[in-house]
Amino acid sequence: MKNYTITVNGNVYDVVVEEGASGGAPVAAKAPAAPKAAPKAAPAAAPKAAGGAGSVKIEAGAAGKVFKIEANVGQAVKKGDPVVIIEAMKMEIPVVAPQDGTVASIDAAVGDAVEAGALLATMN
Repeated sequence: MKNYTITVNGNVYDVVVEEGASGGAPVAAKAPAAPKAAPKAAPAAAPKAAGGAGSVKIEAGAAGKVFKIEANVGQAVKKGDPVVIIEAMKMEIPVVAPQDGTVASIDAAVGDAVEAGALLATMN
């Protein structure tokens, strides 16, 4: 594990980077004191599933813009399958299903600005 200090547009971030289990590319850990730079999320424009949302929440891991919706309401997904792709700092970050199940709702639309932790979808 290595610690780095990164300055972006005058904001200083302390970042911890550790090597992934596969021995591949390093995986960056979330910076604990990073200021929020993205605008607040707009209300979701995508229609909700009939009957309400599912019990398992799929949330954004980072602030950014919704780049692509990979799954549809009613689609069966397996743990690790991409559901939504977030674009942050010119990187595409997949937000994956935390477990096997069925997508119950998509709560964001392509182009929406989202904060880290924002609800993107639900599943059962």
